[in-house]
Amino acid sequence: MALSTSTRNNKNNAVASTTSSNMDFGLTPRIRARRSKKQRRELSEDQKIEIREAFDLFDTDKSGMIDYHELRVAMRALGFDVKKQEIKKIQQEYDREEVGGIKYADFEEIMTVKILNRDPDEEIFKAFQLFDDDQTGKISIKNLKRVARELGESLNDDELQAMIDEFDKDEDGEIDLNEFSNIMKQSTLL
Repeated sequence: MALSTSTRNNKNNAVASTTSSNMDFGLTPRIRARRSKKQRRELSEDQKIEIREAFDLFDTDKSGMIDYHELRVAMRALGFDVKKQEIKKIQQEYDREEVGGIKYADFEEIMTVKILNRDPDEEIFKAFQLFDDDQTGKISIKNLKRVARELGESLNDDELQAMIDEFDKDEDGEIDLNEFSNIMKQSTLL
């Protein structure tokens, strides 16, 4: 009896799966499309903290508001070089009460949109340029040594060379933009 019950259940499951796969009616693609649209990107906790710290740093009088000169510097500190025209536009949009500044909630909203709309490839290129200060199109041990010194890291030449060797796919002794891009995409830095 148990055998026939399990056989019947298997047949019912087989019929159900056959029926459901044959009776698609074009609904599956629409469901998938909706799901992907609903996936919203959000800032990481570190990014939220970074926004808060930038605001607090430039809110020198601790009023909970930064003026437009401070806004521009705070945005620059977060990696966004904004023009005066864009600052004026932000002022018109967010300073509705014309108090001469914007509040933290508005700053957070502005920066969230900017951060989420960053082009990762453009960010990688900008980071590469910070290393490639001699503009050779490659990061040499000399470039790495300079960056390590600027960051206060004391790495010897062997350690720096080992870093290059690990990611130097074409084995030319330097890191080109493509290799650098692969490094950045493997990590969770962007």
